[in-house]
Amino acid sequence: MMTKKILITEIIDYLEELFPNADCELNYSKDYELLLAVMMSAQTTDVRVNMVTAILFKKYPNLESLANADIEDIMAIIKPIGTYKKKSQNIIDIANKLLKEQNGIVPQDREYLESLPGVGRKTTNVILSILYKEPVLAVDTHVSRVSVRLGLVNKKDDVLTIEKKLTKLIPKDKINKLHHQLIFFGRYHCKARNPECQKCKLINICKDDIRKPFLH
Repeated sequence: MMTKKILITEIIDYLEELFPNADCELNYSKDYELLLAVMMSAQTTDVRVNMVTAILFKKYPNLESLANADIEDIMAIIKPIGTYKKKSQNIIDIANKLLKEQNGIVPQDREYLESLPGVGRKTTNVILSILYKEPVLAVDTHVSRVSVRLGLVNKKDDVLTIEKKLTKLIPKDKINKLHHQLIFFGRYHCKARNPECQKCKLINICKDDIRKPFLH
C-alpha cells in the first residue's frame, strides 16, 4: 500500500519533470499590480487578465491614477474578463485603501488582505506566496481536481480542508513551486474534460474512473 508521503514524492518528481520552471503566469511589475491581477483572475483565464492589464496598467501607471480613475473607463478596458463591473469597483476601492491605509504597499498581513474588496483566502495565499515567499498554497479548481484524482484529498473536502491537507503533506520548501506545478498540470494535462491520461506517468495512482480505458 503506497503511503501518501511516498505518493507525494512521486507526484513532486513527475511535476518537476513536466514543469521545472513553473511560476506565476500573470504579468506584473509592482506588488499592487499582482494583487489586482489575481483579484481579476477569478472566473477567467490568466491569458485574458494579461490582455486587459497590459492596457490598464499602461494607462493608469500608479495607484493614485487608479484610485481616481473613471469607473466607466476601467469597465471598458477589463470587460473581456467578465464580472467586470464589480471588479472595476474593486480596483478603485483597493487602490484607495492601499494609499490611505498602507502607504501604497501591499502588506504581509493576511487579515488585512482578506478584508480588501474582492480578495479572499485564495487570492491572499497567492500574494503571500509570491511576494513574501510564505509556504502557503492557494486552492483553485485545478489544484482541487488534481488533488482529488491523485488521492491526496477526498472528493467531499472543501477548499480549506484541501489546503490544510496539502500543506501538511507537502514538504514546506516545495509548497510554493508545487502550487504552480499543480495548476499547470490541471490546466494543461489533467484537464476537467479530456485529460491526457494516455501519456500521464501518474495514471496508476489516479483514482478517477476517467482513467480506466488507459490502464493496462
